[in-house]
Amino acid sequence: MELLNEILQTVLSGISIGCVYGLVALGFVLIFKATEVINFAQGELLMLGAFISYSLIGLLHFPYWAALAVTVIVMGLLGTLLERTVLRSLVGEPVYAIVIVTIGLSYFLRSMVSMIPGWGTDTYGFQTPFAEKFIRTGKLVISWEYLAIILITTALIFLLFSFFRYTRVGTAMRATSQNQLAAVYMGISVTRVFSLTWTIAAALGGIGGILLSPITFVHMNMGFIGLKAFPAAVLGGFGSLPGAIVGGLIIGITESLAGFYLPEGWKDIAAWIILIGVLIIRPQGLFGIQEKKKV
Repeated sequence: MELLNEILQTVLSGISIGCVYGLVALGFVLIFKATEVINFAQGELLMLGAFISYSLIGLLHFPYWAALAVTVIVMGLLGTLLERTVLRSLVGEPVYAIVIVTIGLSYFLRSMVSMIPGWGTDTYGFQTPFAEKFIRTGKLVISWEYLAIILITTALIFLLFSFFRYTRVGTAMRATSQNQLAAVYMGISVTRVFSLTWTIAAALGGIGGILLSPITFVHMNMGFIGLKAFPAAVLGGFGSLPGAIVGGLIIGITESLAGFYLPEGWKDIAAWIILIGVLIIRPQGLFGIQEKKKV
């Protein structure tokens, strides 16, 4: 029984971290589906959201939920600003050029954070309403920190699904992701869709930052989580929104179990082993659609 409780708690921890991976992976997938560009600055958007949350809660003493709302708004505006000032001028340029710009943007954001007074290279933390609260079921102890991440992520996924499925804007975004030229012929403003996509992706990064902060604390290297969220998107099938979440959960659970039961070092490579194995069997990912091109 103790072993079962131990496994359940380890898996629960992995699910909570996997939810954050999934949110960042969603940002990757949203931008890729709309613009066919991989945004390698998505992890740094999470980091920036975490620092904004720290400033609001730890320095300005905002309530947690108010800080979450403000962080989402600020990050959404930042996503819009980045798309209009940096990315829009590159429309029509080779994909590799835009990818290099997003890599440069990630370095810029990390360096900018290190130079801002009150942020810098130190590690910070802040209180949440879930700190030091637990649910006990027999010998199983569940932390509200982890449970809150799972519940908030689930609610967010439901909202996104409803948005894409039942709203005109969501339908326009889905149409653009399938065929940009046809969307233009149908009167859809593709540039507005691109802008909204970056807004949503940046907001998702901000939410991931505030959720992850109590677990890993706030520091300038938080953006490296993108290196784990990217394979989550690939594992689920790059272009599949449900696949991004499932891929994040798989990697999160795998890391958690490997870190607890396997020797040191396996935690960092176990997820990659699973990724390689899945791609050998199914190159398009778990939920991806295989595309064939005639040459």
